[in-house]
Amino acid sequence: MRLKISLLKEPKHQELVSCVGWNTAEELYSCSDDHQIVKWDLLTSETSQIVKLPDDLYPVDLHWFPKSLGIKKQTQAESFVLTSSDGKFHLISKLGRVEKSVEAHCGAVLAGRWNYEGTALVTVGEDGQIKIWSKTGMLRSTLAQQGTPVYSVAWGPDSEKVLYTAGKQLIIKPLQPNAKVLQWKAHDGIILKVDWNSVNDLILSAGEDCKYKVWDSYGRPLYSSQPHEHPITSVAWAPDGELFAVGSFHTLRLCDKTGWSYALEKPNTGSIFNITWSIDGTQIAGACGNGHVVFAHVVEQRWEWKDFQVTLTKRRTMQVRNVLNDAVDLLEFRDRVIKASLNYAHLVVSTSLQCYVFSTKNWNTPLIFDLKEGTVSLILQAERHFLLVDGGGIYLYSYEGRFLSSPKFPGMRTDILNAQTVSLSNDTIAIKDKADEKIIFLFEASTGKPLGDGKLLSHKNEILEIALDQKGLTNDRKVAFIDKNRDLCITSVKRFGKEEQIIKLGTMVHTLAWSDTCNILCGLQDTRFTVWYYPNTVYVDRDILPKTLYERDASEFSKNPHIVSFVGNQVTIRRADGSLIHISISPYPAILHEYVSSSKWEDAVRLCRFVKEQTMWACLAAMAVANRDMTTAEIAYAAIGEIDKVQYINSIKNLPSKESKMAHILMFSGNIQEAEMVLLQAGLVYQAIQININLYNWERALELAVKYKTHVDTVLAYRQKFLETFGKQETNKRYLQYAEGLEIDWEKIKAKIEMEITKERERSSSSQPSKNIGLKH
Repeated sequence: MRLKISLLKEPKHQELVSCVGWNTAEELYSCSDDHQIVKWDLLTSETSQIVKLPDDLYPVDLHWFPKSLGIKKQTQAESFVLTSSDGKFHLISKLGRVEKSVEAHCGAVLAGRWNYEGTALVTVGEDGQIKIWSKTGMLRSTLAQQGTPVYSVAWGPDSEKVLYTAGKQLIIKPLQPNAKVLQWKAHDGIILKVDWNSVNDLILSAGEDCKYKVWDSYGRPLYSSQPHEHPITSVAWAPDGELFAVGSFHTLRLCDKTGWSYALEKPNTGSIFNITWSIDGTQIAGACGNGHVVFAHVVEQRWEWKDFQVTLTKRRTMQVRNVLNDAVDLLEFRDRVIKASLNYAHLVVSTSLQCYVFSTKNWNTPLIFDLKEGTVSLILQAERHFLLVDGGGIYLYSYEGRFLSSPKFPGMRTDILNAQTVSLSNDTIAIKDKADEKIIFLFEASTGKPLGDGKLLSHKNEILEIALDQKGLTNDRKVAFIDKNRDLCITSVKRFGKEEQIIKLGTMVHTLAWSDTCNILCGLQDTRFTVWYYPNTVYVDRDILPKTLYERDASEFSKNPHIVSFVGNQVTIRRADGSLIHISISPYPAILHEYVSSSKWEDAVRLCRFVKEQTMWACLAAMAVANRDMTTAEIAYAAIGEIDKVQYINSIKNLPSKESKMAHILMFSGNIQEAEMVLLQAGLVYQAIQININLYNWERALELAVKYKTHVDTVLAYRQKFLETFGKQETNKRYLQYAEGLEIDWEKIKAKIEMEITKERERSSSSQPSKNIGLKH
């Protein structure tokens, strides 16, 4: 990826340009110390003077009023705020009429910023004051006051906090009074510029110590650049939070959100005092010290999938290369390319007006449809369909271009969704809530309606990243997520009535990805790269989970690596310095998944015998239990030396009825309540009581006996035997109450139990012959 710079031969301004701002994706306004506001039309390459400001008014900062979210009519902003050196800020219409001028600060107003909703304006000045104003320019409050000038300010993602500079310090101050203020030393020189991105919640700062730095919203350092030759005078996040730009003397740099640099350009600009990204994130404009306005387009972005490599060579041209046979195709577009995604044998490209869908089998005839709103901020792909996110909503389309659904939820803000907070599979869409970060919304892909009974997935901690598995049946769909404590959890998306368990898979996980071909999960844990070959093991037999993992040392990936993709058995990881590392994992677990999904149990056993690896046998054991194939499970458990489980499986085989077998398989997986329910529904009350006795679940055993008025003496007898073994006295009030005046006769109890077992045998033999549930003899 690099920047394509365009700079006019002669500057349009006579003095230094102090600020620039995009009105639409093709229209820019610039203000200069020569008192002119100039409009740049990039479609026609024309410039025109909008207004000549009074001679005593020197502009400092400019910010356009934000577009209303979700209102499609308003395609461009109608007014902007201009701060000036005389202590005022001015609300100016796009035609150049000064609607209002407000006395704001003593000395220059150094920065002015609208919040994301456009309901409030924050200004900062040389007098060290931070003031909040209403939309119409009425003073609401003075948020803070200090002895040093405040050079830069930024709103937090939810417009509830403000970030500002104080010499070498950065301060985050919430709007509500008495809330905790966060302050830290960020640079060794005065901080000149800050920016805070609403999508990734990361902070940028630039200072006179000639460095730029990336921080998280708690003030923890994520990246610090090497010192440059000159102070860094400007920084700005791209709208989607994936890139940022840095400006200095004769220097323009394009960087990844983790800090490493994609491109360095040395245009003849003097210092770049202000950088702003276009609304669609495809180009930047810089306000230069020598009167120029520098424009730079982001080109040469690259997308890779299997044998294909797609490169954006120009604004409207892509080159597709097949690395196997070096065949090259050129794709031409009518408008400029904004976003693209290559996955599942399809390339999806959104331009400013249309969406193109190419199949990797045929690059010549794309499917084209018009977009409701031009600025697509995110494209996600699954095997059967893809998702587009723009300022107006979330839209799901099939690869044939048919509109499928548009999920909606209360308080939806599509401008802050990214690949970490939205996930798509063939049947489900998962979206992390921004208002309450502990919640995940789940939608049915085909209809856009909430999944199941509409219950939300709620976790005890804030969730950072979510990912749906891609294969298997809808009923088995799982979502994995990383929370604030960096715990990796997994849960089922199917939510009907009963609360689904959220189970922890690992700790200190920084990034995760599901394979696109089978449900294998990989993640980077602390200093290890871990692959969960069969994450469902946690639902089947948690004891053998460690045996189903593959782990390797991850110290070679340096600090803060990120998983880019997991295609087939190839995992691509990007290190903190921007380099890509490819890891191949064993292809056998994927083959095992394939055999099991098509019930080829003998082939699966044969594969495990061929590979001779404990991880394979452990995965097969868990898969067999999950699919109720106890014969295969017995072989697999024997191979990993779990003798107690082999014995238990054998005892299940000898049970008289299929309901009992089913119940004991459920118990094997730890689903006690479900096992009990199966027995009670089949009318096997004694067996339901007995499993509770075997598990020392005394309260429940007595409760069932009393409720069904049967075997109360059996429960009391077993309880008495249990207490005698440990030499204890009965203290439970309920047991004392029922034991009063009751003689325990073991002979009688044994006869009753025998009768129950005989009854069960007779029932199962008299019912028509049915297949045992996965129990082959």
